[in-house]
Amino acid sequence: MTNTFNPVIPYIEGDGIGPEIWQATKKVVDAAVSSAYQSERKIDWLEILAGEKAFNQTGTWLPDETLEAIRKHKIAIKGPLTTPIGEGFRSLNVTLRQELDLYACVRPVRYFEGVPSPLKEPEKTDMTIFRENTEDVYAGIEFANGSKEVAQLLNFLTDQLSVTKVRFPDTSALGIKPISQEGSERLIAAAIDFAIAQGKTRVTLIHKGNIMKFTEGGFKNWGYDYIESTYTEAFTMNQYKKIAADSTVEKADAALAEARAAGKIIVDDVIADNFLQQILLYPEKYQVVATTNLNGDYISDALAAQVGGIGISPGANINYKTGHAIFEATHGTAPDIAGKGWANPCSLLLSAVMMLDHLGWSEASRKVTKAIEQALQNNQVTHDFAQMLDIKELSTAGFADYLIESIQKEQ
Repeated sequence: MTNTFNPVIPYIEGDGIGPEIWQATKKVVDAAVSSAYQSERKIDWLEILAGEKAFNQTGTWLPDETLEAIRKHKIAIKGPLTTPIGEGFRSLNVTLRQELDLYACVRPVRYFEGVPSPLKEPEKTDMTIFRENTEDVYAGIEFANGSKEVAQLLNFLTDQLSVTKVRFPDTSALGIKPISQEGSERLIAAAIDFAIAQGKTRVTLIHKGNIMKFTEGGFKNWGYDYIESTYTEAFTMNQYKKIAADSTVEKADAALAEARAAGKIIVDDVIADNFLQQILLYPEKYQVVATTNLNGDYISDALAAQVGGIGISPGANINYKTGHAIFEATHGTAPDIAGKGWANPCSLLLSAVMMLDHLGWSEASRKVTKAIEQALQNNQVTHDFAQMLDIKELSTAGFADYLIESIQKEQ
């Protein structure tokens, strides 16, 4: 366990632009903590290895010592990692999430004034995505076409389960999509708990249950049942439909109005493809979203694009039961610009803000957020945004220095 005022927090620099954005992030976070708490609180940073640096030093992409350090200290932060080719890992990021059972991928999405966006009113987008992080396509259960495993699975499907709808069996690859009641309930519980803590009024379950009745549809149904049996603070649209069916629509409307007047969280659901339309047309209607893994992947990146791209999008992978959490940059390693000073550290910086809030260090987190807001409003930006705006750019280190100067001026 970490000490309340002097925690040891492991960090992974990351590959490509990782070391640059990590150094910028570390400097800014240290400045914010010092400004907020003087000598009363300080983070002791502990480097741990993963990715190319780990392979070069130890011969393995993800040393056991790295996992043990995160298990011991609970919280870690990391830059982007290269996925090794032909080394047995589907993805180092996925491996970390599964090994530590970090079942909730949490992605807050908001607009910062001054950031170029394709939307006319990007400021209307302000929501937090809870994406299931261990099941669905992340289970990684798939078999190549022509393999003996596909032949065995096809035989089982046709002979034992009477499946007849594999249209081209001779050339099909096959995958299995597990979605469980337990996995769905704990993810949805995390979203509801977050909404309660943050004073939100709406949680939306996103699924493709109109087609996949038992997996995606199960996610929705298990979610509604769990919320209705566990949370008196919530009123679901499933309850609304039951009242309307058992009585009248007028009584259902009255129950919904009563729930809203009492400050209850309204929980509804939206089909995934419709939701991708809704977030463009009416993003202001949505606050907290809970969804399955693959849907969450699409939704998170689509929403990030609405507010300026994943270069300014933070993320965390959290197990709310054990307390383990990894905060991370959500973009890739960008090796083509590594070492040029072009990298935007905002994704990792805002993930560090999430980490500070997770620690309960809200004074420090607000200082980082405010400094980023001021920099973007004043057109003090890195190469990516400078190109879009056709203005002078700051280097990665220069951007960090600007933020630190803003934090220190506020003192």
